[in-house]
Amino acid sequence: MPSDPASKPTAADFLALNRRGGLFTMIVNQRIGSYCALAAHRLGLAPTMVTLINLVCGIAVSVALILAAPAMADGRVSPVLMGLLALVVWQFAYSLDCADGQLARVTGRTSPAGAKVDILADIAQQTAVTAATAAVAMAFEPKTPTWLVAAFAGLWMTNLVTSVMGKDGGGDSLVASESVVVGVVKLIRDYGAIVVFIPVVIAFFPQWTIWVLALFTFVNGGFLAALIAKTALDSLKAPQT
Repeated sequence: MPSDPASKPTAADFLALNRRGGLFTMIVNQRIGSYCALAAHRLGLAPTMVTLINLVCGIAVSVALILAAPAMADGRVSPVLMGLLALVVWQFAYSLDCADGQLARVTGRTSPAGAKVDILADIAQQTAVTAATAAVAMAFEPKTPTWLVAAFAGLWMTNLVTSVMGKDGGGDSLVASESVVVGVVKLIRDYGAIVVFIPVVIAFFPQWTIWVLALFTFVNGGFLAALIAKTALDSLKAPQT
């Protein structure tokens, strides 16, 4: 809540009630999100409206990438233009995703229904991001294996599912340290950093997008395997009843 109950909330009040995240998310998206939450509050927007704006923006640019991918591959559309457009819009959409929770907590408008809408919007938007990335990869490398596309899309959801588990108190982190070094290493799973990395590759090295699929398949697959092993060991060590 605002530091002075008689005053209107400031961006700092919204930022103070963020749900945290990776290093990039905390430095960039949560801060941008606080100003978005402040603007939404002044406009009288409900948190769910912010969620829906985030969803529309994110899916719209993903669909644009999917439709433009063949033209990008044959030189009719500039990959730089489309990649930078995706960079700006995906970052804005993710910052709105950070903003809706801040707005709900500061204004006391949290609800189970709102939380469900937020999760469903995340699933829809990240599905669109994976589809757009795969579409660009396949346009520039038609021989992209179908199994790689399927594994990339399926394992991508590891990030989202374990993030939801963490929010619910499940504790998905394999390394609990919050040091800067650990934060840098974890950038590979920080969605804010990811939606900078992918559009930059699309903009300047679109022919390498297939390696983006391979990278995240390897990383997310490895993380899932490690998390399963850790959870299984914790279960085996737990007292039997």
